[in-house]
Amino acid sequence: MGGLSDQKSNRRGLRRIRASHLHLLLATIVVVAAAIFALHQNQNVFDQKLRSDVLSKASLVRAKLEGSINANIQLVRGLVASIETNPQIEQAEFSELVGSLLTQELQIRHIAAAPDLVVKLIHPIEGNERAVGLDYRTSESQRGAVFQARNSGGLVLAGPVDLVQGGQGFIGRFPVFSRNAMGVREFWGIVSAIVDVEQLYRQSGLLDEDLAIEIAIVGRDAAGIRGDRFFGPASILADDPVTVDVLLPSGTWQIAARPKGGWDQPIPGRGQLYAWLIAAALLVLGPTFIMGRLMDERQRNIADMRERKLELERLSRRLRLAVQASRIGIWEMDVQNGELIWDDRMNELYGYPQDAGIRNYPFWARRLHPDDKVRAEADFSAAMRETGRYHSDYRLILDDGSIRHVRAIGSVFQDETAPPRIVGVNWDVTEDVERAEALNMAVLLSEARNAELESIRERIEFNALHDSLTGLPNRRYLDETIAEHAKAFAEGREVAAILQIDLDRFKEINDTLGHAAGDAMLVHAANVLRHAVWPTDFVARVGGDEFVVVRRARNAALLSAESLADLAATIIVKLQEPTLYEEHECRIGGSVGIAADTDTIADATRLLVNADIALYRAKRNGRNCFQFFSEELQAEIITTKQIADDIRSGLERGEFVPHYQPQFDAQTFEIIGVEALARWEHPQRGLLAPTYFLKVAEELDVVQEIDSRMLEATVAQLGVWELQGLRVPQASVNVSARRLHNADLLAGLRKMQIEPRRIAFELVESIFLDEHDDRLMAHVDELKSIGIDVEIDDFGTGYASIVSLLKLKPQRLKIDRQLVQPIVGSLAQRQLLGSIIEMGHSLGIQVLAEGVETMEHAHILQRLGCDALQGYALARPMPARELIAFANEQRLRKAS
Repeated sequence: MGGLSDQKSNRRGLRRIRASHLHLLLATIVVVAAAIFALHQNQNVFDQKLRSDVLSKASLVRAKLEGSINANIQLVRGLVASIETNPQIEQAEFSELVGSLLTQELQIRHIAAAPDLVVKLIHPIEGNERAVGLDYRTSESQRGAVFQARNSGGLVLAGPVDLVQGGQGFIGRFPVFSRNAMGVREFWGIVSAIVDVEQLYRQSGLLDEDLAIEIAIVGRDAAGIRGDRFFGPASILADDPVTVDVLLPSGTWQIAARPKGGWDQPIPGRGQLYAWLIAAALLVLGPTFIMGRLMDERQRNIADMRERKLELERLSRRLRLAVQASRIGIWEMDVQNGELIWDDRMNELYGYPQDAGIRNYPFWARRLHPDDKVRAEADFSAAMRETGRYHSDYRLILDDGSIRHVRAIGSVFQDETAPPRIVGVNWDVTEDVERAEALNMAVLLSEARNAELESIRERIEFNALHDSLTGLPNRRYLDETIAEHAKAFAEGREVAAILQIDLDRFKEINDTLGHAAGDAMLVHAANVLRHAVWPTDFVARVGGDEFVVVRRARNAALLSAESLADLAATIIVKLQEPTLYEEHECRIGGSVGIAADTDTIADATRLLVNADIALYRAKRNGRNCFQFFSEELQAEIITTKQIADDIRSGLERGEFVPHYQPQFDAQTFEIIGVEALARWEHPQRGLLAPTYFLKVAEELDVVQEIDSRMLEATVAQLGVWELQGLRVPQASVNVSARRLHNADLLAGLRKMQIEPRRIAFELVESIFLDEHDDRLMAHVDELKSIGIDVEIDDFGTGYASIVSLLKLKPQRLKIDRQLVQPIVGSLAQRQLLGSIIEMGHSLGIQVLAEGVETMEHAHILQRLGCDALQGYALARPMPARELIAFANEQRLRKAS
C-alpha cells in the first residue's frame, strides 16, 4: 500500500511538471517548427537549382548527340541515292564515292553495302576484311534490324552492335530500292553506315572528364525508354534522374543524368542559417524556462500540504477496511467458570442472535456436529492441559440444518493474579473444504479419464501402424521394422529378405466392378499373404495394391534363394486363384521383386529399394513372375535413370532437334516433301537416333513434348527455306496417340496459323485403327478441317481393315520397310506390294514406300505405280542447313 501511495505521488508530481512546463513545450514546438520550415525551404530551393543545372548540361549532351547522328545519317542518304541510280556499282567506284564522303569531320567508321543481304562492298577495306561476305540472313545479332529496314522501307538505327571485325558501333541500315529493266521498283539490298561508338561518345562530351554530371543512356536499337541501357551505370536510373530524349531518325534514346556524386550535395550557407536559428531559439526559450521554474516552486508547496491531508484520510480508511474485511470471529474464555465472550462475527458464525448476551461452553458444544464433537472437545482439553496452544477443525449444524465448516485457533495465557484464560479466533472455511472435496473428485475423475485416454491412445497407435482395410501393418510400421533390422544387421545379429508384391489386373477390376470389388481383392491378397508366410514373417500393405513381406533370420542359411523363390511362387499361384465377388469370378495376379542381405550391402535400409528395382524388372518381364535383385539389374536401372536425367536436361537445353529425310516423286524423283525425324545432339555421345532414347522417353511421358518441339521447329524451318529460295511442299511429323487425344493440340495448331496442306501428321497404324475411338476420330476430322493432312505410318505391320481406312480417310499410306525390302528377290512379295498400292489408289489414297535402299528398289516401285519414295538410296536424314545444298545439287544433276 505504501508503494501504491508513492506511485500516486509520483504521478501527481509528473502532472505538476507537465502543467508548469506546458508553456515551455509550446514555445519549443513553435521554434522547432519554424526552424524545420526554414531548412525545408532552403533545401527545396537548392534541389530545384541543382536539377535545373543537371538538365541544362544533359540537354547540351543531347544536342551534340542528335547533331552528330543526324549529320552522319544525312551524309549516307546521298550515297543511297547514288546506288539506287547505279545498282551495278563495283568496289572501286564504291570506295571512291565513299572516300569523298568520309573526308568530312564525322564519326563514321566505315560504310558497307550488301546486295541481296550479303556484304560485298565496303570502304575502307583495310581492317574490315572479316565483314566481307557476311550474310545478314544468318547473323542472329543483325538479322532483325536488317529485315526491319527492308520491310519498313526506311532507315533503322541499331546498336551498339558487336561487329564481326571487332569493336562496337551504331549501325544505320538504309534499304536500297532500284528499278529493273521493266521500270519496276524492287529491293536491291542494304547500305550500312557504322558510326564509331567511342568517337561519337567523345564528340558528344560523354567521355569528358570535366563533365559535371553522370549520365546513363537507355534505348538500345533506338527503342526509347523500353530499350536496354547501353551507356553509364544502372544506379543512375534508380536515383531519380533528370531525363531528356534524344530524337533519332528511327526512334529515340533517353538520357538519364544526375550530379557527380549523386543528389546529396552540400548546401552553400547552411552553417550560417543554423547559427541564426540557434540564436533565435535562445532568445525565445531562455525567458520562458526561467518563468517555468518559478511556477514549479509555487505548485510544489501547494501539493505538499494537500498530500499530508490525504495521507491521514488514507490511514483511517485502511483501518476500517481491515476490520471489516477480515470476517474473523474473536472469542475469549474464562477457564474456571466457562464464561465466553464472543464478538458479533462469532454469533454470526454459530447462528446466534447478536444480543450481547452471555455465552458459555454449552453454547459452543451444542452446535458441534455429532461426528466431530468428541474430537473437537479432545483438541480443546489437550490445549488446556498440555500444549497451551489450540488448533481444531470441525463442523457446525445450524438451526436450519445447514452445515458449516469452522477452523479455530487459540492460545492459553494467564496474568499474575487472574485465573487462566484462552483467547482465539474462528473463521468459516466451508468454501475451502468444499473446494478441496471438489478437487479430490476431479482428481478421481481425471484418473478415470486418463485410463480411458490410454485405451484410446493404444487404439490410435494401432490404427496409425495398421491398414484399416486389411488389418496388415502399414508403411509407417514397415519403416520402423526396417530401421530395427538395419540396426541388428549393423551389429551382426541378423539378416533379412524383402519380397515386394504388386497386384496385376487389379486396376481393371477396380475400374469395371467398382472400388468395393477392388477392396475385396485387396482383402483376398492380404489373406493369401498371411497364409503363405511363416508366423515370424512381417507382412504389410504399403499403399494401393502394393504389399511387402519381410523375413528376418539369425543366419543367411534360413534365407536361401530356393526358399525365397518357393515363397514367391506360392504367392503368385495363390493370388491367381479365382475369387467370387457378387457372383463375379475375379482373377488377379502378382509380380514379386526379391532382395536379401549380402556381404556387399553396407546399408540394410537399401533392401526395400532393391526389392522395388527387382519388382520393376518382374513387371517388365510380363507380370505373374518373380525377379531377384542383382548388381547387373541395378546397373541397368542406373543406366536407364541416367538416360532419363539426360533426356530432361536435354529438353531444357534444347538438344532435341529435327533432321529431315527428303521424300521423292516416284516418277520424276523431284523432292515433294520431307519427314521430320527427332534426333538428340547429346553433348558427350554425339548425334543419337530415337532407338536410343524413345523407350525411356515414353516411360517419362515426354514423347508429347518432343513431338511438339519437332512440329514447331519444322513449321519455322519451312519459312526459313522459303526465304532461302527452296519451297518444300509438305513436311511430315510424328504424333503419338496420347498427344492426338490431347484437347489442347488443336488450339495450339490454330494459334500457329499453319498454311493448309504444308504439314502432315504421321499416325502409326497400330495406334488406333480398329479401336473404334470416336473421340479420336473426331480429333482427326478437326485436324483435316484446319488443313493438316493425315498419313498412316508403318502400314502393313498392324491389323488395320479396309473399313478403318474408309473411316479415317488418310491422305497417304506409308508402306513399312519390312514389306519393301524383300521385293527385289521375291516375286510374291512384289505382287503383295502391288496389291497394297492398287488398294490405296482404289480408295483415293496416295502410297509412299519407306526403306528404299537401292535404286533397284526404286525402279521396281516405280513400275508398280507407287506415288512416292523415301530411303537411303535417295537421301539420308540430314540437318536443315544441309537440305538447301542437297536440293540445289539435285536440280543441277537433273538439269545436266
